[in-house]
This record gives sequence, C-alpha cells and structure tokens, in this order.
Amino acid sequence: MSRGRHRILSAIGIGCYALAAIVGFFLLAGHHGSGLLVPLWIAHGVVLAVLLTKLAADETGLSAALVVVGASLVAVYFADLARDDLALERRGERITATVVKEWLAPNQGREVNTYDYALARRDGTRVRGPALQARSGTFAVGQTVTVLADPEGVLRPRTPGDADATGTVLGVGAFALLALGIVAATARRGAIVVRQREEGARLAEQEHTLREALRTASADVHGFVEVHPGHYPDVSHRRAAGIAGELGLQPADEPGSWRFRR
Repeated sequence: MSRGRHRILSAIGIGCYALAAIVGFFLLAGHHGSGLLVPLWIAHGVVLAVLLTKLAADETGLSAALVVVGASLVAVYFADLARDDLALERRGERITATVVKEWLAPNQGREVNTYDYALARRDGTRVRGPALQARSGTFAVGQTVTVLADPEGVLRPRTPGDADATGTVLGVGAFALLALGIVAATARRGAIVVRQREEGARLAEQEHTLREALRTASADVHGFVEVHPGHYPDVSHRRAAGIAGELGLQPADEPGSWRFRR
C-alpha cells in the first residue's frame, strides 16, 4: 500500500473516530456529570493529539487536535441543547394555557433577565413539569399562551416557535464538519511535509554525491573537471557552481556549463 493511500485511510479513520466521539459524548452527557466527562474529554484530546501529530508529520498536529476537540465540544453542546427540543417536538402536546405566576428564574440559562412562568390549563389544573421560561416581559400574569407541553411532565414547556430545533441541529452539523475539515487539512499538510522532507533528503544526497565527484575527479588536459547534470536532476547549476567554489574550483567560461577549472 502506497503512503498516500495509507494517509487517506488514516484520515478517514481519524474522522470516523472524531464523529464517534461526538456521538458518544452526546449520549454520556445526558446521564453523567462532569466528574466522568472531563477526564474522558482529556483522554480524547490526548488520543487525537497523538493521531493528528503522526498524520501531520510535525508539531502542528497538536494545534489541530485542540481545534478538533473544541469543535467536538461545541457540537456536543448544541446536540445537548437540541435533545429536549427534539423530544418535545416528538411527544409534546399542544395546549392553550394561562400564565398564573411569574418569578425570576434561579438559573438564568442562556440569557440574562430570564423569568419562569407557571401555567394552568383551561380547567384550572397546573401544567405538569418545569415552568415555562422566557425573558422578562415576554408574558404577563393572566395572559393566554399556546405551548407544547410534555405529557410526562419531564420537559419544560415551550412555545411552538421556541421548540424548533432546526437551527441547533444545523449548528451540530456545522461544528462536526469543522472537525472533519481540520482532519482533512491535517492530512493534506502531512502529505506536503513528508514530500518536502523527501525532496530535501534527495537534494542533500545529490549534493553530497556531486561534492564527492568534484573532489575526486581527475582534470582533463586543459585542467577542467566535468560532471553530468543528469546525475543530479534536483541540483541547480547555480548550486553546483557554489559547491565547486567551496572546493576551490572555478566555473568554465561557457554559460550553463558543468565544467569547472581546478
């Protein structure tokens, strides 16, 4: 298997691993706290750093790993935000309720100045589950509002427009694609770095061979040493003249000639 093909397969494998990690952390986020998740994120970052450093063939793999972990973390965050909205869209019951009480939310959530609103059905029974949450002034006590309510009383009721998870799901996809893009860019950079190293090693070897040839070759009757440029395809004439000068040789009068006078 060629190294290029191996690099492509490695990038695909790392990309699949990054996506699997996003899914895994999303599933764990709903059942476990930071005591477990933080060490797992650190371990995930270390694994990515090792894999991407090898893929990049230089230290830029560390930076790439940090970006992939960051993008994955944001993708999991958005997916966790969308979890309740998707569940409410799936099983929520659309009802018309009346705001019976409002108070400043102890947990301000994603926005400042957030209030909780207690709701009651038309028959006077309270809507099960946590209170409706919105910014101050959105609703007033006595106001009638249409919401999606969780029949199980687990999820917070939301207005139909607020329960739309489309934007959040798009955010998940965008950051997941960002993580994959970083892996692909790292693989491409790794291929360039390896090629440059190979070209540099080949050039160094040709320069060494040229140096030895100029140093050991016998001069002709006119005092010239001639080498064949076809043996040194990566060495420019200017560089060859420089090597000859380092050995005390002078270039011939013909422009572009690979003949040098002792």
